[in-house]
Order: sequence, then structure tokens, then C-alpha cells
Amino acid sequence: MGLKSFRPITPSNRYKLLPDFDEITASKPEKSLCRPLKKSGGRNNNGRITCRHKGGGHKRKYRLIDFKRTRRDEVAKVISIEYDPNRTARIALIEYADKQRSYILAPKGLEVGAEVSSGAKAAIKPGCALPLSEIPTGTTIHNLELVPGKGGQIARSAGQSCMLSNREGEYALVKLPSGEIRKVHTRCYASIGRVGNIEHEQVVSAKAGRSRWLGIRPTVRGMCMNPVDHPNGGGEGKSKSGGGRQHLKSPWGHVKGQRTRQKYKGSDKFIVERRKDKKRRR
Repeated sequence: MGLKSFRPITPSNRYKLLPDFDEITASKPEKSLCRPLKKSGGRNNNGRITCRHKGGGHKRKYRLIDFKRTRRDEVAKVISIEYDPNRTARIALIEYADKQRSYILAPKGLEVGAEVSSGAKAAIKPGCALPLSEIPTGTTIHNLELVPGKGGQIARSAGQSCMLSNREGEYALVKLPSGEIRKVHTRCYASIGRVGNIEHEQVVSAKAGRSRWLGIRPTVRGMCMNPVDHPNGGGEGKSKSGGGRQHLKSPWGHVKGQRTRQKYKGSDKFIVERRKDKKRRR
């Protein structure tokens, strides 16, 4: 995957960097694996906006992704690498011997014609899924389960990966993309490799219209509003006293920068080293 730049003959082309889609091999998705996707516009069942800055965007269909990889010890062949409008990663269409097809996340290096499988005896190569008990330490993994059989939850977006660092009894120590080290049961499955479309973070839209195509509406800063609309609003000009710059808050008055994780959570016992604790040591 690479990025393409444009001649700056218009203002929107000046800094534009978009994916070249060289890895895409199919233009149309598998019909049997698509479902209708309805837009909410950020509104709940009462019609009230509960998530701001959402609305519009191009029409999409949802692709059913096999995060569980339940077909064990069966070899499947990669038919195509496709674009998925619902996620940053690319997806791969695979076909089993009985002609059943499914979508999986496409890791870096997976090509059309490659064979992938799932199970304890699967090969250690990109796209194959194995339990953590069978994966060698130091291996790069993605689509990691936190509960056995629930399906992959960690490292599913473009360019993300975890690293299996060690095993202690029934649990494996996994370094997550955030830097956090966490205990995960060795019966949990993970896929080998790093999620593809690595250069996604370098994409530059270069114009507001592209965000509207993605269903993202404009965001107005709180300090530009009136006090009745936002805690940071008001003041004369760019006020640093009465205007609310000194206490950054959300529209509902919650102070930003504070921890939002619950003090006592059941999963705390699985966290060996937190991301924030690591930063404090530096």
C-alpha cells in the first residue's frame, strides 16, 4: 500500500495525500456477506443527539467479518483483497474447500492465492489464527481475543499489532498497541501478523468535503460559543479569564484530562503494567 500526491492546481490538491489502493484486487463486495447499514445521525431512539458531529455521508453496506475464526483445521484460499468503508483496515475474502466464503482482516503481506487456516496446528504465517498457547513468544499478532470464543477485540484497525512477550501458567503476557502489558488466557485466539494499510495515519484529506463524505459534521470550539451553550464560552474576544480557557470542560461540565476509568474494575487484576504508569517513569 502506498500514498499518492497531487499536483497543486487547486487549493484542495495542495497537501492532499490519499491511498493509491494498489493492494485492492476486487471492486465489488461479496453480496452474501453484506448487510444493510442504517445511519442514526448521532441520535437515540428519542430523536435526541447523543453523539455530536455525526450525519450525512455516503451510503454504505456492512461487511460481515469473521473475528472468531471458528472453522478449525480447515485450509482456506485468499480470493481477493477488498476495501471496507466501515473500517481503516483492508479485508480479505477467503474461500474454504466447500465453497463457503468469509471475510477476515487483511494483515500486511497477505496476497491473493495464499492459504490461511485456523487452529492449534495452523502455520505461523500472516492471516492464520492460533491460540496463544501455540504461538511462539515474540510473535507479532492482531485480532486478539480477551475472552475465549468471543472473537477478536484488540488490534483490529490499520497498522495495529500486539506482541506476545511471555507465558505464565494459564495466562500469556501480551503487549498491547497502547504499551499496556496485559494477561490474556492462553486459550484465546489471535491472528498472526500486523494489520495492513499501515500508511493510513499519513493520509491528508485536504478539504472539509471529504470529512462530510465520511459522515463527519463540522466541530465548533467551545470557547467560540456563548456561556449558555458551553462552559468554555463567553468573554470579550479571546478571553483567558472569563472566557473559560483556564478550565477545559466538555459541554456537560466534565473536566477534561481526568481519568475516566472506574476505580475498581474486575479486569484490573489482568493488567500487569499500565500505559500511563510507563509514561510517568520517563
